[in-house]
Amino acid sequence: MRQAFVMQLKKGCEAEYEKRHNAIWPELKALLSESGVFDYTIFLEKESGKLFAFQKSEGAQGSQDLGTNPIVQKWWAYMADLMETNEDNSPVSIPLAEVFHMD
Repeated sequence: MRQAFVMQLKKGCEAEYEKRHNAIWPELKALLSESGVFDYTIFLEKESGKLFAFQKSEGAQGSQDLGTNPIVQKWWAYMADLMETNEDNSPVSIPLAEVFHMD
């Protein structure tokens, strides 16, 4: 399954967001892999601060479905100062509908 979603980065947090993701925790990376998430990429549109995320997953769930896991909850809290978040620190994430794909 392919999934894409948009999130919002706070202004001025671009470098720190990239720094934290470049040092992604091994336990989070392992959890994502074990959950079937792969080919996960996040792009930044600098002018608006919009983050566009794309991932593939085996099965019906992606990274946004792992919110009950303590590792994910800890990551969300770690990233909350950089992004627009919900009350539980999860990033405000807007799913995007796939309208075209070319292999």
